Order: sequence, then C-alpha cells, then structure tokens
Amino acid sequence: MKNIRLSMSVLAASAVLAGSSAPALAQETLNLTVATGHPAVFLWVKHIGETFIPTVNAELAKTGEVEIEWNEAYGGTLVKLGAEAQSLQDGLIDVGQAMGVFDPAKMGILNMTYAMPFGPTDAKLVTEAAEHALMSSEGFLDQLADATGAVYIGGGIAIDGYNIATTTPLKTRADMAGVKISGAGPNLSWLDGTDAVGVQGSYVSFYNDIKTGVSDGLIGWITANAPAKIWEVAPYYNKVDFGAMYVGGLAVSKDRWDGFSDTTKEAFRVAAQAYQDAYFEEQNARIEGSTQAMLDGGGEIVEFDEAEKQAWIENMANPSSAWMEAARARGEPVDEIMAAYVAYLSDAGFTFTRNYIEE
Repeated sequence: MKNIRLSMSVLAASAVLAGSSAPALAQETLNLTVATGHPAVFLWVKHIGETFIPTVNAELAKTGEVEIEWNEAYGGTLVKLGAEAQSLQDGLIDVGQAMGVFDPAKMGILNMTYAMPFGPTDAKLVTEAAEHALMSSEGFLDQLADATGAVYIGGGIAIDGYNIATTTPLKTRADMAGVKISGAGPNLSWLDGTDAVGVQGSYVSFYNDIKTGVSDGLIGWITANAPAKIWEVAPYYNKVDFGAMYVGGLAVSKDRWDGFSDTTKEAFRVAAQAYQDAYFEEQNARIEGSTQAMLDGGGEIVEFDEAEKQAWIENMANPSSAWMEAARARGEPVDEIMAAYVAYLSDAGFTFTRNYIEE
C-alpha cells in the first residue's frame, strides 16, 4: 500500500511539473526583420528600437504565447529609402514604415498634408486629423493593405513644421527669385507662386548640395536641421510656416500580419501607440533644443512677411488637384478622406486660408 501511495505521489508530481512546463513548450518564436531607409538619428527610427520593439516584447510576455527574435536594420543597410512598402510586400522585411512622402507610388494617399501646405504647425494635431481621416473611411485601410501588401497598424507621426533654410535671408517672394531650394518629393510644388527653383534632394544630400552650390537652401524642419548642422551652410532659417506634415506610420507585412493571433496583433497596436506617444514627447523637447543649437551655431531666424505669404498661397497652383486625381485613379476614397481631415481640423479650431479641395 505504501508503494502504491508513493507511485501515485510521483505521478501527481510529474503531472504538476508537466503542466507548469506546458506554456514554455507551446511558446512560438517568430523571427522578424524590421528595417528602414532612414538612420536612427531620425526620431521616427530611433523609437522603433527604443519604444516600439520593447513594448511589443513586454505585451507578448504577458501571455507567453509568442516570443520574437528581432533583426534590426536601419539607415538603408537592408532597404533603401522609399522601398519599405515594396520590401514588405516582397517579404524582404516584416515590419517597416509606411511613408507617402518617400514612397508616393505605393503610399501616396498618406501625402494628404503635403497636398495642403500652410496648414497647422501642431504636429500632434495634424497626425490625429490624418489618422482620423484614414480610419474613418470604412474599409480603406484593408483596401490599402490589399493593394500594397503593407498593413498600417498606427503609430502615425508628423514632422514638426517645414520652413526654408538658405544662404541668404528670405522675407518676400522677390527675395526668392532664382534661389535654388532643395526638397524631397511633393514639397517642391510648394515653391509654385514664387520664382524659386526646386532641386530634388533629401537630408542624405542637403548639406553637401548647399556646400557645393547645387542648391542655395532646403525645405526642411528644425529637429532634422540640428543633427545635420544645416546652419553651417545655410544660416538663415526663414519662417514661412508650411505647417507640420503627417508622413505616415508603422506597417507590417500583410502575409505576416494575417498569420498573427489576435493577441499578437493587439500587442503590435499597443506598441504602435506607445511609439507615437514617445515620438511626440521627444519631438516637443527637441524643438526648443534644436532651435537654440541653431542660434548658438550662428544661425538666424527670419520672419517671412505675412502679406507676401498670403499672396504666395493664393498664386500657387493648387497642390491638391493632381494628387487627388491620382488617388481617384487608384480607386481610393480621397474625397471622403480629405473632407474628414479638413473637418477634424475645423472642429479643433484651424481653418485653411485657401480652400484647396473645393476649388
């Protein structure tokens, strides 16, 4: 009888041990690659490694169902700038950034704010309005995922406010005549209504382009100008206030996403929100520091004449027209999206001085 009791005790203990080890044995390990064309000096890349990934890991650890082994490749080491969406579709990467300004062919719909310059300077408000517009159009994000192979999961961010840095001060449109100004993608259209000359470029080339005379300045923003020390070659920071610009958010390969459990999907969405919050918190802190760094480095802020700016706005070719036509041609509900964007801003107290979308 004693031996029977002992055997039963051993079996019971074995069952407990087996039960306690079951979750570990059932845990799935995913190998995911996250890559960007931009280096980690940019906040939207920095917080992938600092905020997004740790938050995903922490959320998944709550259930222990899934563990991720991350392969991080930033700064164009795996994918070139603007090729992120294609790389997601091709399965080269699993997580990346959906940004219309650098990938207008696939993510052009995300360029809604670039099609409406001289908007709000509040980056968080602009992002809230843009994501509201995208998400309030029923079924649109699913449509975008089917078309591009990239699932937008949130984490939208906006650049803190575009202005023009140049080798000479700009106060009027006359001052801009013949001035060669570098810009990326759709922001070059903002120069219409002036006699400035647009030059294609990016922060990868801006400094050397100005230094070598390829251009006389750039369309950019202060928190990117600071690490690049743009004031060394273009000391005048001309406040034309094009506005903060929504650039997009985080995306996951649709093939990968469709294989995720609901719990894993939720972990990614929670992490996308944490990423967004951390981005804006640091962005706000950096604006003041970057501005002071520019002034300490010999840079100067130049206020553009308000009446001249309004004349510029009224005389530029409508930057929304061709962009909206292209979106319609892709079958995207752009009219609904833009109406929602403008309405959200109006409710928040901002009205454009020119009604681009109803002209």
